[in-house]
Amino acid sequence: MAETTWALLRDLLTDRYTEFKVRLTRRLGSEELASESLHETWLRLNRSGHVGSIEHPSAYLLRIAVNIATDRLRAESSRARRSEIDALLGAGREPLDPAFELQARLDLQVVERAIRQLPDRPRVILIASRLEGLTHQAIAKRLGISRRTVLYELKRAVEYLDAQLDGKSADSALNPCAPNAPDPSQEA
Repeated sequence: MAETTWALLRDLLTDRYTEFKVRLTRRLGSEELASESLHETWLRLNRSGHVGSIEHPSAYLLRIAVNIATDRLRAESSRARRSEIDALLGAGREPLDPAFELQARLDLQVVERAIRQLPDRPRVILIASRLEGLTHQAIAKRLGISRRTVLYELKRAVEYLDAQLDGKSADSALNPCAPNAPDPSQEA
């Protein structure tokens, strides 16, 4: 069997467009979706070179169009579910208390300031763990330290942030990230 080219498939789709649209409309139940899927199929075929050996080019084109339609329906269904969830979350929600919102903003400022005050390694570990979502093992590998050190530094950083939120003094006696705090990597 001869190699099939993308141009041959485009020509076949163009020549038999009406037939493909009727068959696809019957299968999908929507003329609009069938038409959009066929147009996107034609766009995907807009390449040069050979596809390979295709025994049934018409069936191949219909399969591409059906897959495109299926992907589109899944995406629309997903968007609908997300909008329903957003509507449910927003329904019945009382407006935020201005005092609560102000306190939350102040707490955020305290946390941001405290993160900036952390020594480099605990700050990097905290950000990698909490913001980037890396595992402790991945952080240890990235920094070339033990997993135990990652856990220890993370614990110290979180304790420091908690102390800052509680309004405790940031002096070295209460600062769990102070340079004189014991480091498990130095333990025997």
